[in-house]
Amino acid sequence: MPSEPMSEAELDADAADRMLLQRMSAGDRAALAVMYRGYHGRLVRFLSRLTRRTDVVEEAINDCFWIAWQKAATFQGDSRVSTWIMGIAYRCGLKALRQHGSEPVDEDSVPEDRTPSHDPGDDREMRDWLGKGLDRLSADQRVVIELVYGIGHTLDDVATIMQCPVGTVKARLFHARVKLRNVLPGLAGERTINREIVP
Repeated sequence: MPSEPMSEAELDADAADRMLLQRMSAGDRAALAVMYRGYHGRLVRFLSRLTRRTDVVEEAINDCFWIAWQKAATFQGDSRVSTWIMGIAYRCGLKALRQHGSEPVDEDSVPEDRTPSHDPGDDREMRDWLGKGLDRLSADQRVVIELVYGIGHTLDDVATIMQCPVGTVKARLFHARVKLRNVLPGLAGERTINREIVP
């Protein structure tokens, strides 16, 4: 399955990222800072699909950028820089989970910058509802959903990030959508009941 062609904005963003990588490979710490700021929010949101532990998420992000700093000169250009960064972050997230585990944490400790919000009331309720649905998925299914629908990666990109065949990505996406289709209506009923209980 051939990759979808990149839009002009994606081409511009990738060209800018490639320039930052070149500068990083020459030891430019300012380029690393720009790359970090540009990717931090996306990585928080992405890695929050693996675990809700903010300490694990931040550790994985820091490890990701340490590796990107060290390996900037080795980037081959076979994929977009964003795909390369997400792949590193994914592997760092898995490593951090193996080291620390993924016991649940209090919902209040999940960072608010995971998802943008325009209208705090309805958006927050919708995010909570979808979040509960996503919690019913396996970590691999949540990651695929986030990469495809949250970040906008192609199936080929996701296969590169997760280091698995495209067919595996398609299967995870299919099963995730089926499971969400089955659990979200029940969770919507739960929302309606909760709304009626609250005075």
